[in-house]
Amino acid sequence: MTTHHIDQGPAIVTRGLTRHFTVRKEIVEAVRSLDLTIDQGELVAFLGPNGAGKSTTLRMLTTLLTPTSGTATVAGHDVAADPRAVRRAIGYVGQGNGAGHQQRGRDELISQGRAHGLSRQHARDRAAELIADLDLEAVADRKVTSLSGGQRRRLDIAMGLVHLPRVLFLDEPSTGLDPQNRANLQELVRRLHQQTGSTIVLTTHYLEEADALAERVVVIDHGRMIADDSATRLKDRLGDRVQLRFDSEQRATHAAERAAGLPGASVHRAGTSVEVRAPGAHEQAPALIADLQTSGLTVTGVEITRPTLDDVFLDLTGRSLREANQQTTPEGAAA
Repeated sequence: MTTHHIDQGPAIVTRGLTRHFTVRKEIVEAVRSLDLTIDQGELVAFLGPNGAGKSTTLRMLTTLLTPTSGTATVAGHDVAADPRAVRRAIGYVGQGNGAGHQQRGRDELISQGRAHGLSRQHARDRAAELIADLDLEAVADRKVTSLSGGQRRRLDIAMGLVHLPRVLFLDEPSTGLDPQNRANLQELVRRLHQQTGSTIVLTTHYLEEADALAERVVVIDHGRMIADDSATRLKDRLGDRVQLRFDSEQRATHAAERAAGLPGASVHRAGTSVEVRAPGAHEQAPALIADLQTSGLTVTGVEITRPTLDDVFLDLTGRSLREANQQTTPEGAAA
């Protein structure tokens, strides 16, 4: 995999970036005053439910949509003032397939390279390199319509990489793929990031994808950025969940009162169960259980779970991300 020179300075900077749509005479605020800095070489996931504003943000950053207000620079170029320079510096893989259905994959890659100013020989060489790197050699000379979903997504990513972009945008890259192809694609993105040094920004509503891939997760909901950190720190901040069970509601009530003394603990009793959530609670659980036993509050069952990004989203918004993805949104403001 060819690497390339990394320019200095942030890859992406937005200040007050905003986009409104008019849907049925109503103003929809798809993205609201986004302030964001992404350094060169980062792998960042925009995570949020369908309709949160993730794809709208990407479309502004890739010059496909004009911001309503605010500013954004990508690879040092202003998206509104110099969109051509932005497009030269980026690769973009949208949600639909980018290759012509009746074309052959290799021909599409060569044409893409030529469109980015590569000589005919350089375009052929880049196509051959990407076909090998992305495991497309067996199918590169077949028509695009004959490729599987996973093969077509790999071809889309190859097209986005032909000109060695400084920033690669992937909009919902694994939507529509089965679990095995989704896992393969995640491994490919991880490998590309390590080998090319490109900044990679992807949108996803798959919690597992953001957790597995991204060094940094930007959580977006209703057009606003509501969290920005590594997945590990976001989960650690929320704390582990310890579920304790007792043989009576009275003992559970007393146990909840004692557990409330743990530093930073959130305690909730429901029937004969007590839920304790606190940072590092999995490490404190043995001492807590021993203390309860000493007090005559025998624990009849214990379950310890680490928080997920869905728990983080639920804590931030009051609803589950999985449930939020079931809701429909107005066309044009979606994602």
